[in-house]
Amino acid sequence: MAMLEIMSSDKKTVKTAVKDPSAMTWGLKDVSGSNAGRTTDTIMHKDRRGQKVTLSLAWNGPTPAEASAILQAFNPEYIFLRYTDPLTNTKTTKEFYVGDRSAPVKVWQSNNKLYETVSFEVIER
Repeated sequence: MAMLEIMSSDKKTVKTAVKDPSAMTWGLKDVSGSNAGRTTDTIMHKDRRGQKVTLSLAWNGPTPAEASAILQAFNPEYIFLRYTDPLTNTKTTKEFYVGDRSAPVKVWQSNNKLYETVSFEVIER
């Protein structure tokens, strides 16, 4: 099974099989309420309202065709992504949006074209 799978909106079928990333960093961010902050007695009042997952993804050395396929797969405004969540140690599907994308060129000669990386974050909606 692939590391990442873009799922259909019913979350039951794989819509797009994506090449496994070279690196994936899982993150969990707290969403705090407007009352959050330190009081004058220096105690932090977190007021956590929820948590959201972020995945930092990178593909090293993709060809132009691979870079295009990755960028197209993650181009919709929102995607349902299935991945193994390290917090629960289970395959899970969540809805994400995609942050800023980059694809710096490594070499671009007539017979040798490669990107250094394709990288971006997906953030749980």
